[in-house]
Amino acid sequence: MTDIKSSSPGQRPSAGEAAPALALHTGTSDPRTLIMRNLRQSGIFVALVVIVALFAVLTDGVSLSPGNITNIVLQYSYILVLAIGMVIVIIGGHIDLSVGSVVALTGAVSAVLVIQQGYPWWLGVLAALAVGLAVGAWHGFWVAYAGIPAFIVTLAGMLLFRGLTLRVLDNISLSPFPAEYQQIAAGFLNGLLGGQGFDAFTLLIGAVAVAGYAVGGFRTRVARIRYQQPVESFPLFVARVVLVGAVVMYFAWQLAHARGLPIVLIVLAVLVLAYGLLTRRTVFGRQVYAIGGNLPAAMLSGVKVKTVNFWVFVNMGFLSAVAGIIYSSRSNGAQPAAGNMFELDAIAAAFIGGAAVTGGVGTVVGAMVGGLIMAVMSNGMQLMGVDQSMQSVVKGLVLLVAVAFDVYNKRRAGSAR
Repeated sequence: MTDIKSSSPGQRPSAGEAAPALALHTGTSDPRTLIMRNLRQSGIFVALVVIVALFAVLTDGVSLSPGNITNIVLQYSYILVLAIGMVIVIIGGHIDLSVGSVVALTGAVSAVLVIQQGYPWWLGVLAALAVGLAVGAWHGFWVAYAGIPAFIVTLAGMLLFRGLTLRVLDNISLSPFPAEYQQIAAGFLNGLLGGQGFDAFTLLIGAVAVAGYAVGGFRTRVARIRYQQPVESFPLFVARVVLVGAVVMYFAWQLAHARGLPIVLIVLAVLVLAYGLLTRRTVFGRQVYAIGGNLPAAMLSGVKVKTVNFWVFVNMGFLSAVAGIIYSSRSNGAQPAAGNMFELDAIAAAFIGGAAVTGGVGTVVGAMVGGLIMAVMSNGMQLMGVDQSMQSVVKGLVLLVAVAFDVYNKRRAGSAR
């Protein structure tokens, strides 16, 4: 094992000369050390690979077919959108039980305007987003400024907005949406750059994503070495980039041989990139982590806790509206029972993805991986014909194991001190 070299503990190499050289030659090559260094995050990636491989074997490869991979993206995209907002709420030390009802309400408002009253499809989208923001502001006021625990506020919201959904729809389902609205969740970009039997544009997007991952990873590596933080050796860094790149390109290849690049996947990718930057590179993101990790310290540091908490819930309302638009587009209508149990799927995705029950810990990427684990399990069990009741049993056990793993990590870290 090779440690990072430096002249003295208080110095760091200059940005122009030493850092790139160190980036190529320092770090540990021990895979076990790399995994144990951040077991919470590395464990979920290993779990995802194992689960994908398991269902590929159990379904004789059907789970990895181009059509099925496309279906996973289309069927679970709205849960992944909710997971982005939910992990930020959980990092801040809160919970939101109302997102399923908000999904139903926003989809209902859009359906009434577009289907029942004949307004343009884009006006339905804007109205749904406005309702989501208003709901988020409602929750944020009671949590941040009235001081009522988020569990109680959002539990009340779950009942309140489910009732409003029934009133808006008058207890009936509305369908169908116009073709433009349906394209949001069911549309594809195909044939923009041609291709013989495949969509070249989808492969190009995959290649750009891999290149961005490699460049971002290298820049992060250089920054960590500059501040004398531990990193893996350069050969292992290259191996990691190659492995991730192979997975992404396989995924893109399968999509390219199905129906092309789903529009909803582009929406999801934009959200993941935007919120990844928001949580890791902005003052607001650091303040959310500070509030969830140590509220008294955050207050003493001058963090405007009430303001941050307010915007956390406004953001959750916005993403619930996005999920509501995607879900109503996918189902081509609005139903009074839409969004049922969505909040539990989003919470499960966040916790399986490494978020801590007590707050202060979690990542957007982790929530995406947690959501994909739930999606692959659900899809795989459906392909195998597993009874719905048994699917619920398996999901419950996986969530319990994930939270138990989080508790175990905390105890292990405490005993190590």
